[in-house]
Amino acid sequence: MRESRNGLAGTAGLVGDTATRGLVCLFGWFGGCPWCSCSSSAGPSHWKELKATCGGDKQSPVNIDRRRLHRDGGLGDILFEGYDQAPPGKWRLTNNGHTVMLSLASESASEHITISGGGLPGRYRALQLHFHWGSPAGNGSEHTLDGRQLPMEMHIVHMNAKYQTLAEAKGHPNGLAVLGFFFQVSETSNTNYNTIVAGLRNVSHAGDSVDLASTFRLSTLLPRAARLSGYFRYQGSLTTPDCSEAVVWTVFEEPVEIGREQLKAFVSTLHFPLEGSMLLKMINNFRPPQPLRSRKIFASRGATASGGSLHGGHHQLLSALLLLALHGGHHQLLSALLLLALLSLFSPAP
Repeated sequence: MRESRNGLAGTAGLVGDTATRGLVCLFGWFGGCPWCSCSSSAGPSHWKELKATCGGDKQSPVNIDRRRLHRDGGLGDILFEGYDQAPPGKWRLTNNGHTVMLSLASESASEHITISGGGLPGRYRALQLHFHWGSPAGNGSEHTLDGRQLPMEMHIVHMNAKYQTLAEAKGHPNGLAVLGFFFQVSETSNTNYNTIVAGLRNVSHAGDSVDLASTFRLSTLLPRAARLSGYFRYQGSLTTPDCSEAVVWTVFEEPVEIGREQLKAFVSTLHFPLEGSMLLKMINNFRPPQPLRSRKIFASRGATASGGSLHGGHHQLLSALLLLALHGGHHQLLSALLLLALLSLFSPAP
């Protein structure tokens, strides 16, 4: 992951869709690196050969399976500070070669945009946000929900305020906090995104940058405040090399709506860096889901789960049924054993 004065340059690798897999470059850093080529040997499945950390046990993104969540009562509302205020200075939109990134032209202007609470291990200040999308033929979110990929995903990257530099923060499991937001397509435009979408035509090529004409509050880009209590939390990584496992991930359940034509602007307007004389559309800039391995994904108090149950509730119910089986009469014993068998059959493994 390339560092810039405004933070991370992005958190996703790129994959070509089936129709163009042989043509779409897998760019990550603008400026050249071992995994920024059109060769299939530079794809995400080979990143661990270039950087060992990309083959770690806590890689991102992941699939969020709502049948296998663990409820955490400590995951309450996140405190968003500065999100509801238009920051001083202008927002800067940049095509960094593998995504479009929004940051503040003045680094100091973002110091008062922070998140805390909600089980986060500290206070985190905002660095930048960026997007991941697919192609005209398919969706492009990085995380998947119950195995389903959504049209687009936004990441707001924050750094733990206790660390002085990004390099220092990347050396700690709690160094970074990234907020992930899914998008769903609407037939009507989301006017809160008009300024960003209008700016895309000015950053069509890698390295292009433009200061947006009008400022806005970050909160306008998020789902409505009442729905921000539903989210999923897990420990993960950056999603491009060096794939540092330093990210506390928060992925929100409620999607942001974006107009069909607005999404089309992301897919059709931007380009990857030149590969020789070939100019390629910037599409499919996502890394596929990585193995969860021994990690757990936790659900906030406001999140839902498929099947209406979570692991914590299953364990309590099983314990109660077991007590009933041990201390009840013959009929209670048979009923409890039957319920235990049914729960074991239909409940996901912890």
